[in-house]
Amino acid sequence: MTQLDTRSVHAGRDDLTALGVHVPPIDLSTTYPLPGVAAGGTSYDELTQGNGPDGGSLVYQRLWNPTVARFEDALAELELTDGAVAFGSGMAALTACLLATVAAGRPHVVAVRPLYGGSDHLLSTGLLGTTVSWAKATEVATAIRPETGLVIVETPANPTVQLVDIAAVARQASDVPVLVDNTFATPVLQQPARHGASLVLHSATKYLGGHGDVMGGVVAAGVEWIARLRQIRAVTGGLLHPLAAYELHRGLQTLPVRVRAQQATAMKVADWLSAQPAVEAVYYPGLSDPQELIGRQQAGPGAVLAFTVAGGHDAAARVAGGLKLVTHAVSLGGVDTLIQHPAALTHRLVAPEAKPVAGLLRLSLGLEDPEDLTADLAQALATL
Repeated sequence: MTQLDTRSVHAGRDDLTALGVHVPPIDLSTTYPLPGVAAGGTSYDELTQGNGPDGGSLVYQRLWNPTVARFEDALAELELTDGAVAFGSGMAALTACLLATVAAGRPHVVAVRPLYGGSDHLLSTGLLGTTVSWAKATEVATAIRPETGLVIVETPANPTVQLVDIAAVARQASDVPVLVDNTFATPVLQQPARHGASLVLHSATKYLGGHGDVMGGVVAAGVEWIARLRQIRAVTGGLLHPLAAYELHRGLQTLPVRVRAQQATAMKVADWLSAQPAVEAVYYPGLSDPQELIGRQQAGPGAVLAFTVAGGHDAAARVAGGLKLVTHAVSLGGVDTLIQHPAALTHRLVAPEAKPVAGLLRLSLGLEDPEDLTADLAQALATL
């Protein structure tokens, strides 16, 4: 097998030479001519059941789109899974996974905190008919019930970037599928399927797109899950637009270069922050990895970190609002550095006992020079 950097450039593009083009074509068709009533009906049945077109008519964009399929194939190749299913957002992707567990008659979910605030809130509300048991990563086995359909973890976790041992969770889960949110690590640093995960979730809006200008979500998984998720996407309409799929597929080409460069910057900024008197603590796997998962599970510590400042909410708000180069905004994984206050924003709806502390800020490192970033952080911290 070729190396990941090579696959990132070429995945989903094997047929371009035969097509006589250098970049993938974009198919924007919302509907397709049918060869006949009977053949069209057969194709419709196949696509709504979650199967591919297999030479039949594509029928309708909600059921299948070639541009979206290219991105899915490429991402699956990087995640080392049988396939992938793309959605309009990361939350739409998670929704499809939860709907699949409910439809299978196993609506109970075991989840390990912390998770992205939107994921946490969706599970806590039970909006989709699921129930949730929150468990520590070492106590997953005791939380599983006969009706448990899914175990959900995020590693590195949002926003504290703590790591979860995927293989250990998978062993505890036994035959219960494990979903790993791999948004922070990306397949450049981690392939959860290699460690026992059944589903690998990405908010593709983040690193896969990489430039803050496209929204999407994707789940990489095995054949059975792929069919189930495609069926749910076809029925519920949570599809990814072809233009977004094209941009996300393009983003994969530079993903390894971006992630490694951003990670190098994060390591320098984390070291610098840990020496600042106004900073109480820095959360970053490159500084502390008690489970020794870096190198064994994850190839590097990543490009997101969190830190706390003395003075709680008000002090954190002054730092976030006082930065000039770093952008105060939610999201992460883009080429520019972003900072945000999780307790007030992304994790605002999380239950009080699980909400991040008021003085914590999350920093997603971009591609700027690290000295410029530390200089900006220094002048903002000097206001405390």
